Amino acid sequence: MGRWRFGSLGFLLIASIGAAGNPCANGCVQGTIVGIADGDTVTLLVDEVGGKRQQRVRLTDIDTPERAQPWGSRARQALADKVFRRAVQVASGGEDRYGRLLGRIYLGVRDINREMVREGHAWVYRRYSSDHSLLQDEDAARVRRAGLWSLPDAERVPPWEWRRGARKPKTSTATAAESSAPRRVVAAPASPGQLALAPALPAMFACGDKHTCGEMTSCDEARFHQEKCGVTRLDGDGDGTPCERLCRDAE
Repeated sequence: MGRWRFGSLGFLLIASIGAAGNPCANGCVQGTIVGIADGDTVTLLVDEVGGKRQQRVRLTDIDTPERAQPWGSRARQALADKVFRRAVQVASGGEDRYGRLLGRIYLGVRDINREMVREGHAWVYRRYSSDHSLLQDEDAARVRRAGLWSLPDAERVPPWEWRRGARKPKTSTATAAESSAPRRVVAAPASPGQLALAPALPAMFACGDKHTCGEMTSCDEARFHQEKCGVTRLDGDGDGTPCERLCRDAE
């Protein structure tokens, strides 16, 4: 009985070591990579009974630069060079809310997710990774200045931080300048000296309400927003006169 128990434990130990060495020992999704969206997302063509289907796959544990980021296109090309039109296996634990299969891609015995980190094409996605060995691979790539780690510090922005910044609304320089002006400014009656230089500006116009010539009802209102509120866009040709059509008609 004791010998059987030892033999059983030994068998289980060998089996567990084999499974750890081969993540697909207990089954993987197999197919051919037919599309590369970016450095961490691909399309897998899977053979099924009755036909084929395409399955989107998100590589787990890693996060590569977005395509608009520095090194984004290179990360995508690096992944394409490895797996495009190749038969692979995907060790997956399920899908995300977008229906993408989440997993590690294996090309034979090659762990493609790990290769992307080792070669400096990806960060370890710390929020979703429990594989601490990948952090060692990332550190080694950083020391070697491999891949994206060769970029200037200012350009090495983790993708998850870059995505947060990209979602913030962008403000143009003109809009920012206008928003920095006082929100409510009421025009004071012009002094006699000012009357000789320019027509008096009505007292009830207010800054912050209008920003385009189409919103102005008169040349006086346009002048008020240009001179008192700093809405410089009203003077499109830079000749000092805002909203040419309104002011030309007024003259």
